[in-house]
Amino acid sequence: MSRFTHLHVHTQYSLLDGAARIHDLVGRARELKMDALAITDHGVLYGVIDFYKACKAAGIKPIIGMEAYVAPKSYLDRDNMRDYAHLILLAKNETGYKNLMRLSSISFIDGFYFRPRIDYDLLQKHSEGLICTSACLAGDIPSLLLNNKDREAKELAKRLSFIFKDDFYIELQNHGLPEQVKVLPKLDELAKELGIKTVAANDIHYVNKEDAPAQDALLCIQTNRFVDEEDRMKMSADEFYLKSAEEMREALFDYPESLESTAEIADKCNVEIRFGERHMPGFQAPPGLTNAQYLRKLCYEGLERKFTEPEAVCERLDYELGVVESMGFVDYFLIVWDFIHYAKTHGIAVGPGRGSGAGSVAAYCLDITDVDPIKYDLLFERFLNPDRISMPDFDIDFCYERRQEVIDYVVEKYGADHVAQIITFGSMAARAAIRDVGRVLRMPYGEVDRIAKMIPGELNITIARALEISTELRDLYDRDEQVKKLIDLARKLEGLPRHASTHAAGVVISALPTAELVPLQKNDEAVTTQFPMGTLEELGLLKMDFLGLRTLTVIRDALDFIRQGGHEVPDFSRMEFDDPGVYELMSRGDTDGVFQFESSGMRLFLNQLKPDCFEDIIAGISLYRPGPMEQIPRYIEGKNDPASVHYEHELLKPILKKTYGCMVYQEQVMQIVRDLAGYSLGRSDLVRRAMAKKKHDVMAKERQYFISGIEKDGKVIVPGALKNGVSRASAERIFDEMMEFASYAFNKSHAAAYAVLAYRTAYLKLHYPVEFMTALINSFLGSPEKIAEYIYSCNQSGIKILPPDINKSMPRFSVEGENIRFGLAAVRNVGEGAIGDIVKERDKNGPFTDFYDFLRRSENINKRMVEGLIKSGCFDCFKVRRSQLMAVHESAVASVANDRKNQEDGQISLFDVKDVPAFEPLKMDFPNIKEYDTKTLLSMEKEALGVYISGHPLHEYRSVLSKMSASVIDVVQADGKGRIKDNDRIRLGGLVTGVKKKATKSGNGMMGFVTLEDLTGSIELTVFPTVLQKFSSLLEQDSAVCVSGRVSMREDQANTVVADEVVPLSSGMVSQKLYLKLKPGNATVLPRLKQLLQRFPGNIPVIIYDEESNKKMLVPKEYYVNATSAFLDLMDEMLGRENVKTVDSKQ
Repeated sequence: MSRFTHLHVHTQYSLLDGAARIHDLVGRARELKMDALAITDHGVLYGVIDFYKACKAAGIKPIIGMEAYVAPKSYLDRDNMRDYAHLILLAKNETGYKNLMRLSSISFIDGFYFRPRIDYDLLQKHSEGLICTSACLAGDIPSLLLNNKDREAKELAKRLSFIFKDDFYIELQNHGLPEQVKVLPKLDELAKELGIKTVAANDIHYVNKEDAPAQDALLCIQTNRFVDEEDRMKMSADEFYLKSAEEMREALFDYPESLESTAEIADKCNVEIRFGERHMPGFQAPPGLTNAQYLRKLCYEGLERKFTEPEAVCERLDYELGVVESMGFVDYFLIVWDFIHYAKTHGIAVGPGRGSGAGSVAAYCLDITDVDPIKYDLLFERFLNPDRISMPDFDIDFCYERRQEVIDYVVEKYGADHVAQIITFGSMAARAAIRDVGRVLRMPYGEVDRIAKMIPGELNITIARALEISTELRDLYDRDEQVKKLIDLARKLEGLPRHASTHAAGVVISALPTAELVPLQKNDEAVTTQFPMGTLEELGLLKMDFLGLRTLTVIRDALDFIRQGGHEVPDFSRMEFDDPGVYELMSRGDTDGVFQFESSGMRLFLNQLKPDCFEDIIAGISLYRPGPMEQIPRYIEGKNDPASVHYEHELLKPILKKTYGCMVYQEQVMQIVRDLAGYSLGRSDLVRRAMAKKKHDVMAKERQYFISGIEKDGKVIVPGALKNGVSRASAERIFDEMMEFASYAFNKSHAAAYAVLAYRTAYLKLHYPVEFMTALINSFLGSPEKIAEYIYSCNQSGIKILPPDINKSMPRFSVEGENIRFGLAAVRNVGEGAIGDIVKERDKNGPFTDFYDFLRRSENINKRMVEGLIKSGCFDCFKVRRSQLMAVHESAVASVANDRKNQEDGQISLFDVKDVPAFEPLKMDFPNIKEYDTKTLLSMEKEALGVYISGHPLHEYRSVLSKMSASVIDVVQADGKGRIKDNDRIRLGGLVTGVKKKATKSGNGMMGFVTLEDLTGSIELTVFPTVLQKFSSLLEQDSAVCVSGRVSMREDQANTVVADEVVPLSSGMVSQKLYLKLKPGNATVLPRLKQLLQRFPGNIPVIIYDEESNKKMLVPKEYYVNATSAFLDLMDEMLGRENVKTVDSKQ
C-alpha cells in the first residue's frame, strides 16, 4: 500500500479533550512505519514545539497545524451565539507557520468568545502558505450537508477553494457514526462536482483503541459530568485512535483517492523551526561607550563601593565579564541592571537575589543582588557556564504591590508589542488524577480520598511509583476491581495538562514583535505567549521572572513605621548577620512572619538546629526539603559535636567544613570534582547537571574520569582523583555519595539570598516587633484567617491589638505606641474609597465630635457602611452604647442626607433672598436602652471585622482547650514534616462559625463543610454524610464543640480535618493524660523535664514510666501541663517521639 499520514491529530494540548501524549503518538507512528505526522489541536499551538522536536528525534516529518474555530459571521461579534465551526489548517512552509501563529493569536486576543475564533475573511487575509481541510462533522461543510443545505455547502467549498486553490481538501472520516455514514457520499459527490480533492483523516484523540475509556473520563472531567450519564458530550465510538494505514484503508475503502492525498499533503508541508537564535533586544549605552565598556564601567564602580579591598576581587570580576562578553550576554546584564536600577531609584523594594544569579560578582557589583559571592563561596559557573551555552537566568523579586510598575517600565522602554507574559500549564498530579477520576466514576468521596492518601507525598510521585512502594495501595489494587479501574484510568490521565494560566512571574522581551516569533493569547486581560518558559528559551527569546514577594512589602512597610515613629531605621545594606538575639529567636521557633521559617515543621527543625550563624540559616533553608531532610540528624550531630565529623579524604574538609561533613549544596559537588579530580568549574557544572538529572550513561563515564581522569583508550580528560592522592576506594565512595545527593542538592546561591530575607525579617521581629507585626498584618488585608492568626501571635507576644476607632484608626493597621490599632479598611462592607474620604476629612477638619458630626461630615457613606462601623466598635469613643447607635443609625443617615439635599437646593436662591435663616443642625437623641449582652457584642464584632478583638466566646473554655491534642493553628501551619502529619488522628476544640451542606456527587446524602474556630484561628472540617447525620445537632452555628478526626493534607488545598466524632466542648469526655517513658540511663533529663513541666502549666496529668525500674509515677498536681504542640515538640526532642503519648483519661 502507498504511504499514509495522519493529518487530524489532537494531543494532550487539546485540554481535557485530547488524551494522546505527544511522546506516545510519535512512538506509535514510528512503530507503524509512518514517515510524517500532523498536530492539529483545538484552536491552539501549545504543543507544536514539543511535537516538532519529538518527530525530528524519531525521524518523522512534523506537520504543524491546528483545528481552528470559525465564527458564524465576524470573529469580532459577541452576539451570544456559541456556534463555531471546525476547520483544519496545516502549515506548508515558514510563511504558513507565521500565518498560523497570527491566526491563533488574533483568535485569542480579538476573537475570543467562549472559544478562540477566526472568520473566513480573516482566513483569506492570512492564507498564504497554509493547507486547509473541511474538518470533522463539526466543520461547516459537513454540517450544512447534514442539514440539507447543499447550496450553502457548495458556496462555502467554492470560497475555500478560491482562497486556497489546490491546497483546499474535503476531509473524509469514518468512525462508524451514523452521521458520517450519511454525509460521506455527499462530501465525495461535492468534491467531484467542484474538482476538489478529498483527504482521509481519523480525528485522533488518543493513541490506542483501549485508551477510549480514559479519554471519555477526561471529557467528563472537562464537562463536570459522570461516565455513566447518557445525555452528555462524548465520543460515540472507540475509533478515535491512531490507526494503521491498513485500518484507514478499511475504514475508507470506497474512497482510495482520499488516502493518497495524505501523502501529497505531507510532501507539501516542510516547516523548519530554528532553535538557538537569539532575539534579545539591544541595550542603548550612553554616547561614546560600547555596551561592553558601559557594563565594565558600572561593574567597577560597584566594585569600589561594595568591597573594602576591591583589588582582591578584580580577578574574579574580570573573569566573569570576560565570560559574559564571550557568550554574548552583555546586553542581558544591562537590561536587567536597567530595570532594577529603575525600581530602586523609584522606591520599589527589590529582593537580595534569587536562584543561581546570586553567585555572580558582576551581579553583586551592579546591585542586581545583595549577597557577597566571595564571602559565602558562591560559584559563578552555577549561573553562567562557559562550557554550556545557554541563556542566563536572573529571577528578580519585587514588592508585590509595585511589581507591575516595573513591568510597565519595561513595556514602555521596549514597546508593548515586544513584551508578553508567559503561559504555564497546570497538570494532573497523581493524587489529583485519582480524585478527578473517582468523581466521574461516582465513587464515594471518602473512599476516593482514602485511596488518594495512600499515594506517598513525595515530590513528583507517580501512581506507578506509588504502586511499587505502597503495599497498602498495591494490595487494594490487586483485590478490588473498582479500585483497579480507578487507578488504571487515573494512570492514563496523570500528568496531562489540565488548564492554562499566566505564569506568576514570567515575562518575555524580544527584539522583534513577539507575535512574529510565537503565538499569543489572552489570559485574564494579560497577553501571554502560547509557549511555556522552557520552549521560549529554546527559541532564543529573553525570559525574565518578575516575581512579586510579599515579604519585601512587609519589610518596606515595617521600615516606614520605624521611620514614622522617629526611630533610627536599620540599614540592611550595611548590616552584618551577627546579632545573637536573631539566632535565639529562630532557635525558639518564634518565627511568625519570618521568611521561609513559619511552618510548624520548620519551627521544630530550628529548635533542634539552634542556628547561631548565617551559614546555619543558609543550610536550614537548604536542608528542610524532601530528600535533604535525611541529612538533618547528621548535620545537627556535627554541629553539636565537631569531633564526630568524618571526612572521607582531607581534601573534602575545606569544602564540607561549614556543613559539618554533609553535602548540602550543588556548589559543593562542583567544588569536590574540581578540587579532587581537577575538573574545570565549567565542566563541574555539567557533571552536577548530569547527576541531578540521573543521566546514567553520562555518569558511568564521569565516574571513570573522576577516579582516573582517562578514557578507556588512555586519552586524558581530567587529572583524576588518583593523581591527587585519593585512593580508588575513597574515590568510589565519594562519587557514590555525590550521585545519591546531587538529585536533591540545593543551590546555595538561592539559599543564601533567601537567608538574607529570613535574617532581615527575624531582625525586625526581634527589635521592632510592633512595627513588623503591623506591616505583616497589613499585607494580609482581605484574609481574615491570616489576620486572626497574626493577631493571636501578637497576643502571645504581649502586643495589644486596639479596636478600631473612628478618630484614631488609619485605613490600614497602624502603630500606636507599643500597640497596634485596628485599620478601618478591615471593617467589612466599608469600601476603601469611603474610608479614604473619612480619614481625609478627619485630617483636614479635626476629629469627629460625635456620631452626628461624623454623619454630617462624611458624604460617601450609606446605612450598610455605618452599620458595619457601629458593630466593629468604631464609635465607642463617643461613649454611646452600640445598641443605641443601631437603633437610630438608619433614620440618622436618612435625616443627614435629607438635610444635605435641602442645603444644596437652598443655595440656588441664596443670593436672591435676604435674611435666610441658617439650617439648624440635627439634634441626636438616643433611646434609653440597655447595651447588648457580651455574646451579641462579640458576634457583631466578628461579623464586622472577621476576628474577635475585645474578647472571645471561647475564653471560658480555655482550660478545656488546653487539653486538646493540638490547636487550630498547629494544623493550619503543619507541613507534614513536623509533629502533625497527613492522616494523623487529632482532637480540636472550638466554636462552629460556619456550616455549609451539599449533596454528595454519588447521591448518598448530604455532607458538610464546617468552619471551626479556636483562640488561634479557624479551619474547615470535612464531615461525611454518616457523621453529619449523627452529630448534626452539635454542628450548628455558635456551638462549642470538641471534634476528633484525621488531618487531611492536599498539595493543592489548605489543610483540613476529616471529622468522625463530635462532643460538646463542656463535656468531660475530652480529658487527657500525658505518658512519658524514660529509657534506661535517661535519668539525667529529669531536671530539664521538671523545668519544661513548670514552663507549660495546665490541667493534664503527667504519668512518668521509668523503664529501668519498671515503675509508673503520677507527678504532683503543680506539674500538670498544657500539652500544646510546642510543648510536645520539645518533649519529642528530649525523650524521642515514641516515648511521648497523650491518651484519653478513660483509656
